[in-house]
Amino acid sequence: MTAKKQQKLGELTTEMEVLLNNLSYTKTRIRTYKRGWKKLNQFMLKNSFEFYNPLVGEEFILSILGKGTYEKLTRQEKDFIRCANVLTEYQATGSFKYRSISKSYDFSGEIGSIIIDYLNFRKSQKITTKTFDYYRLYLWRLYNHLTTRNIYSISALNNAHIMGFINGLGFYSESTIHCMLSVLRNFLRYLFDEEYTKFDYSSLVPKSSYKQEAHLPSTYTKDEIEKLIQAVDQSSPKGKRDVAMILLAARLGLRASDICGLEFDNINWAANSIIIVQKKTEGKIGLPLLAEVGNAIINYLKYGRPESDLPFVFLRIGQPYDRLKEPTLHSIVTFYLKRAGIKNIDKKKHGPHALRHSLAGILLDKKTPLPIISEVLGHSSIESTKTYLRIDMKSLQQCALEVPALNSPCYRGGL
Repeated sequence: MTAKKQQKLGELTTEMEVLLNNLSYTKTRIRTYKRGWKKLNQFMLKNSFEFYNPLVGEEFILSILGKGTYEKLTRQEKDFIRCANVLTEYQATGSFKYRSISKSYDFSGEIGSIIIDYLNFRKSQKITTKTFDYYRLYLWRLYNHLTTRNIYSISALNNAHIMGFINGLGFYSESTIHCMLSVLRNFLRYLFDEEYTKFDYSSLVPKSSYKQEAHLPSTYTKDEIEKLIQAVDQSSPKGKRDVAMILLAARLGLRASDICGLEFDNINWAANSIIIVQKKTEGKIGLPLLAEVGNAIINYLKYGRPESDLPFVFLRIGQPYDRLKEPTLHSIVTFYLKRAGIKNIDKKKHGPHALRHSLAGILLDKKTPLPIISEVLGHSSIESTKTYLRIDMKSLQQCALEVPALNSPCYRGGL
């Protein structure tokens, strides 16, 4: 078995750690993987392996198995083997199937059938896939609550069942409780509106006082962005691809989903423009194809992109040659931020969206009007753009008031 690409263990595990975080793995589980990778690193150093590949993974697993069987291994040794298997699959495919990402929901019976109808109704309202998944998960919890109490029909539903479910939410986070109550309220109102129930049970659902705090956008300075771009080794096909994607985020502010989904038809070379329908907002946006960005894309297409009939501009380096996924782009940006030696990235967001935020900060620093920034970023409302006013430190400093001296009449009674 031979390696499909040369990749050092540190680079590979950095990408994997980002993916695990994006998949909401617990800190404990991620520490387990990191312990396994540390053991693997020791094995590679001992045996003078510079790059990781499936053969190295197999040798590592054999060193753990020895002459015994898998069943006789300790839990930690089994974890080490799992870490190597997951790493090998991720390197080959860009993902892994050792954890089931999509849960199987078996809604059965009258209540299950009505929940399915409701979910289809919500889907017809063109909610996002992420929102739909949350609705399904929360209603699955309600379904389990009811069926474990032998409630299989809507006619058997009463106030006590609803209040019992609500009272059992206490161990969830405030934000999750807020979302679950909202979904529950909407579903119960649907039951009443569609005449499944004679009583509007939604009135029993309390209002949540939770309000998510607006986070200060993570940004990097203009100099840090330049250091990031310079950190990419453009002599390899991977580097040519990576720098083109980074420039699309840093210079044009495109979201990861739009960069990974960029197709050849979106680029108008004659007009030097990029026209896309944004995945998040479904709004159409046109941006100038800056010379720096256009040249990077051309360099990748001519000397880096694998031969493929796929319509997507950016593809995986190794087989199977498929479109790049958003978590992979996140890990790419994180890797180069670390390589560039940029400080405090662990205290900031460090994916492509941070580059989008940084572009907004740079434009604000140049006194670019807010409506123009909103148009560049493709916001559906200028209200979304106003959040960036909080990072315009120069303008905020001009708003600061002088603090009166202690002997001022403003202070009564003294100290």
